Amino acid sequence: MVLLAAAVCTKAGKAIVSRQFVEMTRTRVEGLLAAFPKLMNTGKQHTFVETESVRYVYQPLEKLYMVLITTKNSNILEDLETLRLFSRVIPEYCRVLEESEISEHCFDLIFAFDEIVALGYRENVNLAQIRTFTEMDSHEEKVFRAVRETQEREAKAEMRRKAKELQQARRDAERAGKKTPGFGGFGSSGISSGNSAAVIQDTLIEPEKPKPAPAPARPSGPSKALKLGARGKEVDDFVDKLKSEGENIIMPSTGKRPSEVSKALPAPVNTESVHLRVEEKITLTCGRDGGLQNMEILGMVTLRVADDKNGRIRIALNNNDKRGVQLQTHPNVDKKLFTSEAVIGLKNPDKSFPLNSDVGVLKWRLQTTDESLIPLTINCWPSESGTGCDVNIEYELQEESLELNDVVITIPIPSGVGAPVIGDLDGEYRHDSRRNVLEWCLPVVDVKNKTGSLEFSIAGQPNDFFPVTVSFVSKSNYCDIQVLKVTQVEGDTPVRFSTETSFVVDKYEIL
Repeated sequence: MVLLAAAVCTKAGKAIVSRQFVEMTRTRVEGLLAAFPKLMNTGKQHTFVETESVRYVYQPLEKLYMVLITTKNSNILEDLETLRLFSRVIPEYCRVLEESEISEHCFDLIFAFDEIVALGYRENVNLAQIRTFTEMDSHEEKVFRAVRETQEREAKAEMRRKAKELQQARRDAERAGKKTPGFGGFGSSGISSGNSAAVIQDTLIEPEKPKPAPAPARPSGPSKALKLGARGKEVDDFVDKLKSEGENIIMPSTGKRPSEVSKALPAPVNTESVHLRVEEKITLTCGRDGGLQNMEILGMVTLRVADDKNGRIRIALNNNDKRGVQLQTHPNVDKKLFTSEAVIGLKNPDKSFPLNSDVGVLKWRLQTTDESLIPLTINCWPSESGTGCDVNIEYELQEESLELNDVVITIPIPSGVGAPVIGDLDGEYRHDSRRNVLEWCLPVVDVKNKTGSLEFSIAGQPNDFFPVTVSFVSKSNYCDIQVLKVTQVEGDTPVRFSTETSFVVDKYEIL
């Protein structure tokens, strides 16, 4: 078959996008498409019409038409198969079959049309191949770029190494009392070639054995040389200036930021051959005006057995939760035994727990929208003033049985307005100008320290200080599920065990 053109047009014959596969003028294409609606016979189910010179093969697309213009001697069956492929390509790029959407993705459609037909003849491709070809995702190109980036990094590293070698050679030459090799231009007065060669040879070949030279006389004026192991006065002045501007400076010796430290508790140093981890994660989203949108706590008891003698054991738990937590045991755990006696044991008592691997034996889930169950409430009140905003933020520990450590309340602040002016403060704060946040750091929040507040002023709007995020860790869990004892299956003999309890934040936001 010879396909002259493929076009998407309106019912009035207006061309939206058209691709010609042979040489045709724009006037001829527009004339053929304008004549197309007049040739269709209403009430008949034909999908093609013919004139004296060309054939129109078409398919309705809601308010549009997909039209192929072919020669009269082309194979009509192949034309219809090609038309179906064209009609399937259009929805791949256009969400709705409307004129504005077709015009917006006209070039994507033209690229796809070119993959179907070349020089008027159908290519042997399907829809998946067309999608791959138009994406132009080349594995070879990715490999080439990766190799080139690696070569660039290696070249930069080699350049830095050579520069260090030249600097070291220059310093060795200066210690030996020799002149540093110079590079003279045309007509410039440099050192002679013989002396230059001798200096370079001595410097690069024998840098370890410099000739002894008398120590230079110490100048009478003040020295500006660097002193190793001592902080310069300029650094102290700069730090003092930052502190006077309101920056809370943390020296490198303090280690990580509180927000990084509070992500996980350190693992216990001494563990027994039977070790159990009771872990909980909280996901909470609150509204700034009150109202708990969602609170979900996921917990798990993980068992690790390191001694084959303690493989056949049972674990007695104490569940003091009164909030309606949903419990679920491992499929290999005896569910009837757990339901009746709150004891975790295998269905087959003759089998042992896996050695040296963490096995989750029990997990639970608590999901609620009850505001009284929020462990730590945050109340942020930004109020506009004549110079910006006065922000009052306070916390309250509602779950008094918890002890929260490394609590960090992060408040976003506007960028480019300087540091906030801190008023009343419980705990410590840190202004991170790079991240544009104010971190309110509280080492411990417990029943003795259940409330606290922070006040600061800064330029901005009330919406600039949300969302407020909270992070903390705790060595006691929220749902109060504890391990009581571990015993052998045979004889009910007690087994020494160690436990590790953690309650951490997955997401805690006030929107």
